[in-house]
Amino acid sequence: MEAQLPEKYGFAEPVCERPQPQCTCITTNSVRNFAAMGDEKDRFTLSISGAPPTHYTVKINSFSLLLKNSVEKYESGDFEAGGYKWKLVLYPAGNKSKNVKEHISVYLAMANTSSLQLGWEVYAVFRLFLLDQNKDNFLILQDAMGAERRFHRLKLEWGFDEFIPIKAFNDASNGFLLEDTCVFGAKVFVCKERSTGKGECLSMIKDAPSIKHVWRIENFSKLRSECCDSQVFSSGDQKWKIQLYPKGRRHGTGTHLAMYLALADSTTLTPGSKIYAEFTVRLLDQVQARHIAGKANFWFSASNPESGWARYVSFAYFNNPGNGCLVKDVCSVEAEVTVHGVSNDL
Repeated sequence: MEAQLPEKYGFAEPVCERPQPQCTCITTNSVRNFAAMGDEKDRFTLSISGAPPTHYTVKINSFSLLLKNSVEKYESGDFEAGGYKWKLVLYPAGNKSKNVKEHISVYLAMANTSSLQLGWEVYAVFRLFLLDQNKDNFLILQDAMGAERRFHRLKLEWGFDEFIPIKAFNDASNGFLLEDTCVFGAKVFVCKERSTGKGECLSMIKDAPSIKHVWRIENFSKLRSECCDSQVFSSGDQKWKIQLYPKGRRHGTGTHLAMYLALADSTTLTPGSKIYAEFTVRLLDQVQARHIAGKANFWFSASNPESGWARYVSFAYFNNPGNGCLVKDVCSVEAEVTVHGVSNDL
């Protein structure tokens, strides 16, 4: 059985017909009047079928309230197909980031990708559905000729920027929106998968804030630990701490205080993660405010979780009462940290 797509839907005029079991497929090159698949304006296929979507259905009641309540984007719950997690993404007034107007935008997106191995790629053929409630069948959009779409960490989403004109969608005679209710759906076929090797993504932070933390150390002369840690503080979505070696460290042992800035828990980072930070560690002069400051820039990582100075200040200077570093057996250290960039594995 064949069914023509009526021109009143606002779709492009068909240039050929290719029947398939349970549906009629219409392929056209005219994307300007109908839909653009993702960022590539390729050919696509329209079809009508009585079979419902196999993998997921989204029924929306009171559809008009999405716009009334400023819901520009709706993401469905996750569903599984081909061993992967997916979700439908709907823009009821069009995807503004792509300057879509007077159309509804619908996409298929991968979900829960953090558990996938590095460099993963998933190739899939998918169909997006819209129920005609008057005729109890589905309008189906898919890439023409069953072309595969490649999903990966840099491209998690494919679909139609202009899925259907809003005017055609709202027309009750078309059956897509009745009593302010509509039904969308998806069917996904995973064709192949592969790993492309390692990669990384560097994200620099514009106008990164500078965070200060002051550590007051009492009873300094009674410190017995080789390394003393400050309270943990946050900067740039990372946890940090100041490290003090009261007896010195490495080539400064016995002659100088050692001072470092360190990640509070580097085990939470993946092996390929790096944090680029600009930091200053100050030993505060409690008498004349002539503070000692060490400044540095460093890429912190799980394998290099700390940066600082083994010979920060000599014991002779530190213990001199006139310098204000140690007053009544108390000293204060301040760290100022600005995270300018983060690099993570792809």
